[in-house]
Amino acid sequence: MEFYCKGTSLRDIKKEKTKNNLAEAAFELALERGLDGFVVDDIVQQAGYSRRTFANYFSCKEEAVVTVALNQKGASKVAKFILEIDENALPIDILYHLMKTQFTTNLLKKLRQLVSLSQRYPTLEPYILSVLQHFQGEAVKVVKHLSHERYPTEYPYQLAGSVYGAFLPLLDGGLDILFPDQNVDESPNAMTFEQYLDITFSYLRNGF
Repeated sequence: MEFYCKGTSLRDIKKEKTKNNLAEAAFELALERGLDGFVVDDIVQQAGYSRRTFANYFSCKEEAVVTVALNQKGASKVAKFILEIDENALPIDILYHLMKTQFTTNLLKKLRQLVSLSQRYPTLEPYILSVLQHFQGEAVKVVKHLSHERYPTEYPYQLAGSVYGAFLPLLDGGLDILFPDQNVDESPNAMTFEQYLDITFSYLRNGF
């Protein structure tokens, strides 16, 4: 998911759609059969492409499975947020609102499913790490761009690293957190995603 609006050709749109379709097919097969229950030929058959097409986008089925987390429909909302945010906003406020916009319920669920899969199939772990690093890296770009380089070079990296590190327990089950569309009755003692986000940023603003 790229946060910046760029000129996109029809060819680029088609390529992105092909990549997304292959990733969705790989993810669905992983959930249905487990990672050991299918091969690349099953992915291309389900998605309706050739094995050669798959090789143009992915090095292996693990990479295709985790790439589904980047196929989010919320990119336009993030782009809109970037255009509308106050140019004098503090980096921590930029990151807070970015995360609220970026991490939709759909994305959170997919990430949690991927982490659950990785606990059974460790070969997925480095690819999930690369996805999380992608989100963190994009957040750094946004903070740097919107703060107009007013802060030390290392600051956006340290800030994003702290926030995304605190985010991991939501995905691996370390903390019982309700996603935005979950009913409180499902887990009465759990805090909501927004509450957890507010607490995390409160610590960052006020010190631990």
